[in-house]
Amino acid sequence: MKPVILIPTYNESTSIVELLRSLEELHQKRDFDVVILDDNSPDKTADIVQSLKLPWVEILRRPGKAGLGAAYRAGFAHVLPLGKYSKIVTMDADGSHRVADLPAMLDATDDKLSITLGTRWMPGGSVVNWPKSRQLLSKSGTKYARIALGIPLNDLTGGFRVYSADLLNKLKLTQMTATGYCFQIEMAMAATLAGAKLVEVPITFVERINGVSKMSRAIVIEALWQTTLWGLSRRLRPNADKLHYVK
Repeated sequence: MKPVILIPTYNESTSIVELLRSLEELHQKRDFDVVILDDNSPDKTADIVQSLKLPWVEILRRPGKAGLGAAYRAGFAHVLPLGKYSKIVTMDADGSHRVADLPAMLDATDDKLSITLGTRWMPGGSVVNWPKSRQLLSKSGTKYARIALGIPLNDLTGGFRVYSADLLNKLKLTQMTATGYCFQIEMAMAATLAGAKLVEVPITFVERINGVSKMSRAIVIEALWQTTLWGLSRRLRPNADKLHYVK
């Protein structure tokens, strides 16, 4: 049993090669696989990855852009039935998640039901090249979600995570609908409802240099609205909420 890293891509040709080269250095020390979840990138990201001919990297070609949540759910559905992965990592393709932080996250816990978050907003964590306004938005989003959902985590919107395969197999992933960054909040909420061990590891988040950020006002509004609905549901129908997410 080994880890697998899921990396969603859409027009990441300028950054994916550098990321895979960094992962290749780590791969010489640790065994893991990588699955690229490409949403039919017009810039031929998938073809570029294929040209590298890395035997531990697989490409899952999807028909089109359908959002972060849809890409990850497709990745989960692809790797979990194989039964050969103990941990599933979610990681951005743009270089904002450092490979240097990955070993500590993988080694943080071996609990069968666990979620490990790479956390920016805790002692030892930091961000690089982010304006104060973006930092405030991220911190405020997490604070609101913590209060609304009662989840004791410091970085609910971050996407650098390690899920145990047992946890993902216990969740009703097909019942989840979040598409944008609120997918991260939904997964943390579901993990909490499943009784998973919650672990946080400080990371350094580096704002992308190449390419274009996928963040938009619509994504922020979706996350705010959906979190509010989830919060109300958890207070009014807590048992129904757990039945919705946990097998």
